[in-house]
Amino acid sequence: MRTTLAFSGIAELILEKAVEFGLARSKTDALRMGIFALNKEYNLIKDIELELVERRIKKEEAEMKNKGTKYLSEEQALAKYR
Repeated sequence: MRTTLAFSGIAELILEKAVEFGLARSKTDALRMGIFALNKEYNLIKDIELELVERRIKKEEAEMKNKGTKYLSEEQALAKYR
C-alpha cells in the first residue's frame, strides 16, 4: 500500500528527532515503528501471520468467485499423480 502523508508541527518535529537521534533511518521508518508500537500497546492484531493468511485467502476466494473457478478437492488435485 502506498500512502502519501504530509506532517507539520509537533508530528514533523517528532519524526525529525527520531531520525536525528538515530532511532530510525528515515521518517518513513519512524512511522513504521510507530505503527508497530501502536499494535503492541493496544493489541490490535494478536497473530499477525494468521491475519495475513486470512486476508490472502479472502482475496483469493474473491478472485476465484469473479472468475467462476473453484478449489480442487484432494482427489482432483492428486488424480494425475496416482
